[in-house]
Order: sequence, then structure tokens, then C-alpha cells
Amino acid sequence: MNASEIIKSIEAEQLKEEVPQFSVGDTVKVYCKIKEGNRERIQIFEGTVLKKQGGSNRATFTVRKLSNGVGVEKTWPLHSPNVEKVEVVRRGKVRRAKLFYLRGRVGKSAKVKEKVG
Repeated sequence: MNASEIIKSIEAEQLKEEVPQFSVGDTVKVYCKIKEGNRERIQIFEGTVLKKQGGSNRATFTVRKLSNGVGVEKTWPLHSPNVEKVEVVRRGKVRRAKLFYLRGRVGKSAKVKEKVG
């Protein structure tokens, strides 16, 4: 067994069975586990998916939200044990793979149209 096969077998063990189905432009709620001392709680981060990248267990996605008038972006590994679940709030209609243009926008121009049907 060579090195690449060993790496593939280890990566296959880390994959989640159920991967949430969402795409760029969707508004999602990410349920994230947070450890505070000896307690563990779940915090919800709701925002628009800016990008998805990578494959297999290295896949990540970035979510952007406005918090007190300041844009906040967080990137999570898709198969991370710290991501409890990803819930789609609404589907977005976009025509590109990465929505970096939203970073320079505020207010109504920063909205993504909702997909109908």
C-alpha cells in the first residue's frame, strides 16, 4: 500500500454520511459547536454562502453576514465535527460561482434574489 492510498483511506473515514445540499447564493443557518471551559453549546451563524471550494474531506464553504453594520465572514470545513448541521433558509438565484462582489455592497444592493420554483 503506497502513501496516497493510505491518505485516501484516512480521508474516507473522516467524511460525513449526510452532506447538506446547498449552493452559492443560498441563505443558510450553520449550527456550530462551541466549547466554553467544560461546557459545550451550539451557536447559530446565519448568512449568505459566498463560495464553496475543495473536494472530499477538504471541502470548505464561506458564509457572510452583517453583524451590527459590520460584515463578518466565516469559513467552515464541510465535514468538520464542529459543524452540527447546515440548514437552508432560502435558495438564491446567482449567475456566478463566487460572490465576492457582495463584500463591497451594503443594503439592498447586497441582497441575492430568491430562486422561485
